[in-house]
Amino acid sequence: MYLESIALTHTTPCLAEPGKIIVTGKPCRPLNEVLPYLASLPNVIAYNPMTKSLTLRRKPGFITLFSERISITQVKDVQEGLDLLEALREAINATWEQRHALKPVTVRRAPPRLLDVYAILPQTNCKQCGEATCMAFAGNLLLQKRELKECKPLYQHESFAARRLTLEAMLA
Repeated sequence: MYLESIALTHTTPCLAEPGKIIVTGKPCRPLNEVLPYLASLPNVIAYNPMTKSLTLRRKPGFITLFSERISITQVKDVQEGLDLLEALREAINATWEQRHALKPVTVRRAPPRLLDVYAILPQTNCKQCGEATCMAFAGNLLLQKRELKECKPLYQHESFAARRLTLEAMLA
């Protein structure tokens, strides 16, 4: 077992989602040793071994782990925050137990940028996704307010298949 506990240290209002909170927790020991293994998992959108920080995508919001602090955005209430911290503790322990089967990440992984996502989209501004422009759709993809499958041209036209696969990998 890597972690016995993650203590809830405080909550703050979530600016990205009014009415929700950001939960901050402190692990009972530094996460330095486990972060490279966690960085090999799906849903990682950013990892920096120099600053010892890792950001995971969650629906909704994000989980960011630092060596001695954890933040979870867009949480409904304190009880959900406690539940998420406990689930995260269990996931960290499970990852640590399976570390022999994982390849630790040692290089920086940056999150996709708005213009990178936009450049790969069809750029038809067809509005079939419900957004006025492909740029707006790209922004909402990154904020997890839209799903890639809502871009009809990506899935209807075989000429966009390579772009679709690239975006699926980029946003995973």
